[in-house]
Amino acid sequence: MAKTIGVTVSERIQAGLVVDHRIVGPLHIFPANYDPDSEDEQDALVELPTEGLVRTICDQIVGAAQGATDIQAIGVALPGLVRNGVVEEAPNLPQLKGSRIFELLRNELATRDIQAPVTVLNDADGCAAGLASLHGRLDSVVRVWTLGIGIGYGRYPFAEGVWEGGHTVVSLDDKERYCGCGGRGHMEGIMGHRAMRLRFLDMEPEEVFEAAKLDPSTGHCADHRCLEFKRLWHKALAAGTASAIHIGGAGKFFLTGFNVRFVDLPMLKDYLQQMVKMSPLQSYSMEIVNDDAQTRVIGAAVTAEQAAGL
Repeated sequence: MAKTIGVTVSERIQAGLVVDHRIVGPLHIFPANYDPDSEDEQDALVELPTEGLVRTICDQIVGAAQGATDIQAIGVALPGLVRNGVVEEAPNLPQLKGSRIFELLRNELATRDIQAPVTVLNDADGCAAGLASLHGRLDSVVRVWTLGIGIGYGRYPFAEGVWEGGHTVVSLDDKERYCGCGGRGHMEGIMGHRAMRLRFLDMEPEEVFEAAKLDPSTGHCADHRCLEFKRLWHKALAAGTASAIHIGGAGKFFLTGFNVRFVDLPMLKDYLQQMVKMSPLQSYSMEIVNDDAQTRVIGAAVTAEQAAGL
């Protein structure tokens, strides 16, 4: 059985030892007690310089290895556009842009006597691989939206391409400039946690969606502005999904990330039905799954295992 280590880096770093697609022992996490609603903790990784972030990732890998000397592969899943071992763009971890992350990780691990081959991938792709493993779909195409600080689009199995689905253009409004990359009309600029905080400087995202709830006795909500944004948020997700369907075909879509708490599935399906009208493309399905750290870690490890031919 392959003994691998999976690492996922998003709002925090999480690493675990994976044997036969199952985590053995505890996850090693930095920061240890992450609160998505704490601005300080959201920026904990952003504030680390590149070298410091690499060292911190390797610290978690060493901890996850639990002293084992027969680690066969290591998968590190990162946010942003990652190709050929280089982070070409990383709006949510800008210090990584342009870094030769594969070489940095390999060299740092070598100083710690860890020589296992390293695979670097996009974090949403790692999530897709983990869900494929968890749901017994390693022989199928799986797509996933990760709804967090940013918006990730993951695909399993790996295929060459950019796949920055969170930057799908879903609005032509000139005022829609909240995306971390600076682009206009992006899905992430509407749905991303950081983008929502910029849009509603007087309210946190959870307060916005709470104020958008309809009172069953009156049919009214506490704040009409919040209700309109809730509708825009779901239209953005539907538009991004509809674009993926029109390009890649129908199939299974998973929704995960800490902001799946805001998803109103009937509303989402209604908007999606309005956008996808071709009958051969209507055999899609949407499923909300928990943002399980273990699934993401397993996905990074599975990808590394396959890349190493194990």
